[in-house]
Amino acid sequence: MARAAMKWSAQELAREAAIGYATVARFESGQTVQADSVDAMRSALERGGVEFIAAGATVRDGKGPAGVGVRLRG
Repeated sequence: MARAAMKWSAQELAREAAIGYATVARFESGQTVQADSVDAMRSALERGGVEFIAAGATVRDGKGPAGVGVRLRG
């Protein structure tokens, strides 16, 4: 979902995260990948403008807690 919000292909995410395309493909198919690869993908997406929302986080409009998800900053 985060990658789709950025309109990045899996290849673009792999390049931005400095990891292999196969790692992105494995992660997106639900397979296990190394934690440092997950961290690299998350960091790349955050640099690109994605904000990861934790469970119970307050939404910007102050109307209460949000669910887990992503949104674009801005």
